[in-house]
Amino acid sequence: MTGVLETEDLRDIVLVAHSYGGMVATGVADRVRERIAQLIYLDAFVPHDGQSLFDLQPADARARMRELARTDGEGWRLPPTQMPADTPDADVAWASGRRRPQPIRTFEQPLRLAGNAAPPPRSYIYCRRSAPADVFRQFAERAQRESGWRYFEVDASHNPHITAPQALLDLLAKIASTAA
Repeated sequence: MTGVLETEDLRDIVLVAHSYGGMVATGVADRVRERIAQLIYLDAFVPHDGQSLFDLQPADARARMRELARTDGEGWRLPPTQMPADTPDADVAWASGRRRPQPIRTFEQPLRLAGNAAPPPRSYIYCRRSAPADVFRQFAERAQRESGWRYFEVDASHNPHITAPQALLDLLAKIASTAA
């Protein structure tokens, strides 16, 4: 992603990170801070330096994921996660053809941050219709507790871009218009 920002000479961007994308966006913001005007985490992982996605998961979830890679992913990849239960069938059908397996190593590799610059203005959007094993609540609580964050919620399950696109669009427009 840093290559795209540099090659296209993109600046003053709003980077929206959903789910696992929070791992990627955190690294991108660390490496090309000067190109990012705002960073918005949408029901996403927010790692600290040296953490992998597996570090942010409970032990039973890590074990399930490793077993799934072993049994359904030739030992090296994970199939896409299940869509939230409230996703309409037509949307599941549309999304299913676009989702891909992911190498398990991406979940195991720690993110190394240089921390040479303060992060861009950050917002966290928590999806209130969480799954029973709500891994994202810890980041919502962190965003409410730590300075340097703005916190928002949306009445949607984990994929509001699919299940509640208008509500998400309205919230993103609000966040962008009230940027610090």
